[in-house]
Amino acid sequence: MGWVKAAPDAGLLLHAEGDPAAIEALLGELGEVDSESVRVEGHEQFAIRGVPAGVFVVQEHQATAHHFDLRLEVDGVMRSWAVPKGPSMDPAVKRLAVEVEDHSVSHNDYEGPAVIVWDRGTYEQGGRVAWPAALERGHAVFVLHGEKLRGGFALQRTRDGTKPQWLLIKRRDECARPGSDVVAELPASVVSGRTLA
Repeated sequence: MGWVKAAPDAGLLLHAEGDPAAIEALLGELGEVDSESVRVEGHEQFAIRGVPAGVFVVQEHQATAHHFDLRLEVDGVMRSWAVPKGPSMDPAVKRLAVEVEDHSVSHNDYEGPAVIVWDRGTYEQGGRVAWPAALERGHAVFVLHGEKLRGGFALQRTRDGTKPQWLLIKRRDECARPGSDVVAELPASVVSGRTLA
């Protein structure tokens, strides 16, 4: 079971899982390949690590209601979710994330009177279903490499509609911080150093 997709360097990426002997036989048929085993994290295994999927940004925004915008680069646009209470590094905390309109990558650095860049970095897609199909199915697993947010996360759709609702959940991994409140602990912009206040 797995998937194959094009790599940025014109090569191919392969994610395979199942009987170890069958995987070894498959790799033997492919000739010379770079391979890496991944460990199980929670109930699902991440895909190949070290394969960048793009950039992410979290902007804190004081609009009609205060919220954080989580944006993940998918197929050249920033797929976006409004997270009213902000992301958490505590796996026990599930945050509501309301899907909103896509944004352009050029919006990622924007700061203004009511917006700061709270966090940013790169991310890797994970899980058993390649993106963007994972988002369309309603369950997407990813690994963030940000200045504040690090490690595995999942987005789980809980309600469809004109503004689909999701849960943003921190995975139980070496980066998890049970009992923490990263939004309160690290309020400053990673670009300007200022807070929204």
